Amino acid sequence: MTTNAHRATVLADALRAGLAGDRDRIAALATPDVAVWTPSIAASSLDDLLDQLGRGDGAFSDIELDVTPLDVGGDRACVEWRVTMLHTGALSMLDGAVLEPTGLGVTVYGVTVAEFRGDRIRSLRQYWDELTVYEQLGLVGDPDA
Repeated sequence: MTTNAHRATVLADALRAGLAGDRDRIAALATPDVAVWTPSIAASSLDDLLDQLGRGDGAFSDIELDVTPLDVGGDRACVEWRVTMLHTGALSMLDGAVLEPTGLGVTVYGVTVAEFRGDRIRSLRQYWDELTVYEQLGLVGDPDA
C-alpha cells in the first residue's frame, strides 16, 4: 500500500513529465487504461494520452512548476500547483489567427486530482482557468484594468 506522500510525489512527477512531454515517464506512472480530463485534453487510455502529449505548439518556454500536495486519503492524491512560463513562440488560435511571441510571463494556478491503482495513476482530473493565459497576454479584457 502506498502512502499519501508517495502518491503526491508520483502525481507531481507525472505533472512535470506532462509539461516536458516525457512520454516514457508518463507510461511508467500511469495504468494502460488511465482516464484523463483537463481543459485541454480528454483521454480514455494511455495510448490516447501519449498521442495527445505531442500536440503542443511550442508557444511557451522556461516552464516552471511549483507543487503543493494536499492531504487526502484512500487511493487518491491531490495537489495545488502553479506554472510560470514565457510566451516565446507563435501561439495558434482556434480561428486560425496566430499571436506572435510577446516575451510576456504567464502564471497559471490549478489543482490536479488523481486516483491510483497500486503505485500508478488510474485517473486524473485537472482544473485551471484557461482564460487567465489569454488575459495575461492581453487578448481579452482591459490590460490596464
